[in-house]
Amino acid sequence: MVLRSYACVCLLFCSVFLVALAGCLGLVMKGVAQGNSGPVVIVNFDVPVDPGSSGFVDRAVNSAIGQGASAIVIEMNTPGGLLSDMLSIVNSITKANQSGIPTYTFVVPNGLAASAGSYIAMATNGIYMGPGSEIGPSTPIVVGGTALEQNHTQGAMLSLMQTLAANWGRNSTDAYNMVQQDEAFTANQAVADHLVDGLANSLSDVITRIGLSDRQQITLSESWYDEFISALSDPTLDGILILLGIVAIVLDFYHPTIILTIAGILGIAMGLIGAEVVGASFLGYLILAIAAVLIALELKLGHGFAMMAGVALGAFGIYYLAQGLNYSPSPITGVTELELFLVVVAGVVAGLYFRWIIGPIRHRGKLTGPEAILGKTGVAVTDLKPDGEVRVGGIVWRAKSIQGDIQKGDLVRVKSLEDLVLKVEKCDVEPSTQTKK
Repeated sequence: MVLRSYACVCLLFCSVFLVALAGCLGLVMKGVAQGNSGPVVIVNFDVPVDPGSSGFVDRAVNSAIGQGASAIVIEMNTPGGLLSDMLSIVNSITKANQSGIPTYTFVVPNGLAASAGSYIAMATNGIYMGPGSEIGPSTPIVVGGTALEQNHTQGAMLSLMQTLAANWGRNSTDAYNMVQQDEAFTANQAVADHLVDGLANSLSDVITRIGLSDRQQITLSESWYDEFISALSDPTLDGILILLGIVAIVLDFYHPTIILTIAGILGIAMGLIGAEVVGASFLGYLILAIAAVLIALELKLGHGFAMMAGVALGAFGIYYLAQGLNYSPSPITGVTELELFLVVVAGVVAGLYFRWIIGPIRHRGKLTGPEAILGKTGVAVTDLKPDGEVRVGGIVWRAKSIQGDIQKGDLVRVKSLEDLVLKVEKCDVEPSTQTKK
């Protein structure tokens, strides 16, 4: 985890230098479409910052470059997300600027350019905010990281934010406070401090202000694939899918269907894909693997406690999947804690299901299966020389003597059952009441 954190910090510092290099070109283009006559590409960014949305923005930028777009406007309302994907989006914006296409951010009325989203907004040529909107706070979080890792990441993000603000001549003090003091600014505060470029009531106001109201507008949104990747970019959801998938497969051993097994396999597969996409912690994987062993032990033990313990341990594994990842804001919230609590509750219910329902069924199956008749006593209803018939438990069976001939009326004991034929021997023990019929 430490090596990965230092690698991330190095990547952050490299990105700062890239943005600074691109800033010289960007300053020349501020508020100008550089003579492009193509459409204005509207990027609907009402999504978290994650692998799905970073891939979407990259494709949107490539599409805008291919069409010779006049500008790209990011219509933003985001709570933030992964820093690695924020850097990817900032680099996509830099690529657009280097190709001669200016980029703008419009924070929709009552919307957010929060956390990782604030860096994306700060990277664009112009920022316009609707009534009731906010930008920031921007303090990064290294989930479960040491104080040194947190300081390194926060220092890199501070440098990036101030570089972005300086590129476009914005208030560096407010930029500092968003990262270092975890401050957020309303639209009016941000405009008054010259942290952003102006107020706008609507998207059409923004397009008018940048002088492109006569251009065709093309709106792009995430595809179903982007949304799918975004959904799987939540390590808590990934862990829940893996854990519930394991429980479903174990439960299906006691049901005459394969549906739970198929659902369990799909859940585990999707969880592993999502965890790999975000680079989840190896410690989280390890804890989930141990939890899977405990849950599987329930097949042998059958008392429900292994299931409960496995799911409870799995909840810790889910929590640790996010350890070492760089976010803004932190992904560990009250909602996350509630989700993990509900997972533990589900594990208790599954354990009680094993203890109160499956356990008795397994015990009853042993009493009523073919092996239940072994050792029972009965009466010969015909001579056995060596074949004949006996009555055991009130039922007449075909039988075969394994120790010489047996006379009608003799007592017999069942030794085995083969192809619905009892193998019996003569005995001197009084048969049970139910055999005297």
